[in-house]
Amino acid sequence: MAGEVLLGIRNLGVEFTTPQGTVHAVRDVSLDVAPRECLAIVGESGSGKTQLMMACLGLLAGNGTASGSARFLGEELIGADETALNQVRGAGISLVLQDPMNSLTPHLRIERLLTEGVLDRGMLGPSEARARALRALGRVGITEPEARLRQYPHELSGGMRQRVAIAIALMTEPKLLIADEPTTALDVTVQAKVLDVLRDTRDEGLAIVLVTHDLGVVAGIADRVAVMYAGELVELSPVEDLLAAPAHPYAAGLLNSVPRLDDLAESRLRAIEGQPPRPGEVAIGCAFAPRCAAASEVCREVAPRPRVLAGGRTVSCHAPFSVEAGT
Repeated sequence: MAGEVLLGIRNLGVEFTTPQGTVHAVRDVSLDVAPRECLAIVGESGSGKTQLMMACLGLLAGNGTASGSARFLGEELIGADETALNQVRGAGISLVLQDPMNSLTPHLRIERLLTEGVLDRGMLGPSEARARALRALGRVGITEPEARLRQYPHELSGGMRQRVAIAIALMTEPKLLIADEPTTALDVTVQAKVLDVLRDTRDEGLAIVLVTHDLGVVAGIADRVAVMYAGELVELSPVEDLLAAPAHPYAAGLLNSVPRLDDLAESRLRAIEGQPPRPGEVAIGCAFAPRCAAASEVCREVAPRPRVLAGGRTVSCHAPFSVEAGT
């Protein structure tokens, strides 16, 4: 992507050593995140989208290793020591996990959870930290912030806990927010409120990487979409272009599987046939070929390389769909 780069990922790979062998969770992924943009990373469970971001933050499980490069404001994160990573994590880059009940320490009050990061880093004193905590709660739409500071996580609803998690991430005034499935398990009304919060923070200048499987969420907030399959980046496109005419068959399958209000006569969801590769399974050609109705012999024998299409779109496919016609 042209212009300034906030987070630049190049040829990033993630491997996990297991008793059954090596699992390649992420393979040779390259992409950029620009200031003030929202990049959505989508794909089925196990596609590698979360591990890609965890590798950038140095938060892989003990049996995981990362290779390649991830530079935040020019500073290399892959292979950096804990001291260097801790200067970035929670300060330059903040993380919101999908289950706030598990990510919020249950025996600490909301005030402690909000102020701990800025106090430990010496960024603010106690009174300034408390004042910022109140503003952060108001910023994410939580009413009666004074009372909320005295409460524990279990005293809040799921939607309020998720918004508290976002408020904690915003306390250090980061430049990039990574939100991993922030609306999972929330009802539609609460989802809309959480998305409003994320949209407002982006409009205020924060860049967002949104990890999700929900294309409805993507349509409402993202600027660009990175589609991942079996650990590989198969399509990278502006959101409007991808929703109008996906170039990769897998991206098209994801869109076709979403229920449509203008297609009520269709009695069954159009699911993608077949199953993703098992962990540790290595495809000789295109990983999606066994599930692709358009696959040819070359797809089964030769792994596709990324190609740049009109409008700066990138797709890894031997025969991508026509993005002009959407067919």
